Amino acid sequence: MSKIVNVKNTVIGEGMPKICVSMVSETISDLIVEAEFLKEQRIDIVEWRVDFFNDSLKRDKVKEALIEISKVLGDKPLIFTLRTSKEGGKKDIDTKYYMEINREVIETKLIDIVDIELFNDEKDVKKLIDEAHKNNIFVIVSNHDFYKTPSKEEIINRLIKAYKLGADIPKIAVMPNTAEDVITLIDASRIAKEKYIDAPIIAISMSGKGVISRLSGELFGSAVTFGATNNSSAPGQVQVETLREIIELLHSSM
Repeated sequence: MSKIVNVKNTVIGEGMPKICVSMVSETISDLIVEAEFLKEQRIDIVEWRVDFFNDSLKRDKVKEALIEISKVLGDKPLIFTLRTSKEGGKKDIDTKYYMEINREVIETKLIDIVDIELFNDEKDVKKLIDEAHKNNIFVIVSNHDFYKTPSKEEIINRLIKAYKLGADIPKIAVMPNTAEDVITLIDASRIAKEKYIDAPIIAISMSGKGVISRLSGELFGSAVTFGATNNSSAPGQVQVETLREIIELLHSSM
């Protein structure tokens, strides 16, 4: 039986894919309102996309916001994600700050999962992973390609690399330009999960073409899907109510 990630009674890697929604507000006051709204929704996980936050480059403001968010969310699992511009984020963030703010946030123990980007120096990534695990925080190691879908072999290799670095949840999201690209992503994630990775994975084909990957993860091994409420953080996200209905329908038929 494959490993699972059990965080605040949410089991990732077992049963239906868990639904995550990203907070994308720009100010602390708006983040509090957004967190209060999301706490009442039928979702499993909340992600804070810190790069949308106006003060994301001010570590004291990031930690101040995090304190308020964590108070509101309570037992709802929280992912901390500072997405860099090279991975589709809103801010141009230098490596030194990226590593430092992630480490400082990990040390607060106010988050449940941290997202660390794969394409950094391996030693730096490993240090953050080790620091997270010391503080009982799970780690997503992620990679995003907003322009194309790599080959099946490359997708598998990136997921394996993330896993071998110590990721609790390897993640990849890619942009399809054809229907074949979507099939490539789905089959690559199936192979990676069945043959190489004893852990939950997240595999997403973005945009409208790739929406099937956000719905059918239980079939091909993707354990988390990202939906939208008022705003979306990536192309192709489905509204949460519709997303849950379809996932539940597919689950009941499997």
